[in-house]
Amino acid sequence: MTRFLPSLLLIALLLAGWEIACRAFAVPAYLLPPPSAVALALAERAPLLLASTAATFWMALQALLVAFVLGGGLALAVSLNRSAEQAVRPLAVALQVTPVVAIAPLVIIWAGLDHADRAVVALAAAVAFFPLFSGVLTGLKSADPDLERLFDLYGATPVQRLLRLRLPSALPFVLEGLRVAAGLSVIGAVVAEFVSGSGATQGLAWRLLEAGNRLRTAEMLAALLCLMVMGLALHAAVGAVERAVRLRLS
Repeated sequence: MTRFLPSLLLIALLLAGWEIACRAFAVPAYLLPPPSAVALALAERAPLLLASTAATFWMALQALLVAFVLGGGLALAVSLNRSAEQAVRPLAVALQVTPVVAIAPLVIIWAGLDHADRAVVALAAAVAFFPLFSGVLTGLKSADPDLERLFDLYGATPVQRLLRLRLPSALPFVLEGLRVAAGLSVIGAVVAEFVSGSGATQGLAWRLLEAGNRLRTAEMLAALLCLMVMGLALHAAVGAVERAVRLRLS
């Protein structure tokens, strides 16, 4: 608790200042509601917001798993061949720099209008793909050159070299890529929900749109709070996995 105490005190101070300023300057509720109004909206809409949070979290988690399998698997495959790496890397970079809003209409058509959740998962996975691909590929190439020569000396096969040298060396890079991709998967899921323009997913992005169209600013801030907590929870889960792996290896 002592580690989190300064942050908690700062948050409490900011919330108190926000509450006092809203009441002192009579700020309209539709423009900026006080924290007390946000808390009230959160309590009143809790069941709906929790269901939407669970929906967005599930889609973001699926996207992270898809990105991990595809990005890690592709990096593992091309790391065995220099020509394959040179051929695939520009395509991976091109996917990374292409805005998700530009490819969203195509993905929605391909997934089908009745399966908006699949489109959201695919788009979020596309956003989270590159950090995992780049992290795994960089990690696989980061093995100690002296150990590489030692494996050459003993005539190690490519599979032995991969399993006993390169994968252990790549682990820190993989975990860091996973940490970055976890945040991007949440961002990608929310952006994809916005772009899909469909309430079929019933995620937090749809709650934000719904509340914004009705000028329910307090409800919008409550949904943003749920989104923030969800992102922190996913980040903490990835951090716990990283600590568990490091502890096991140490």
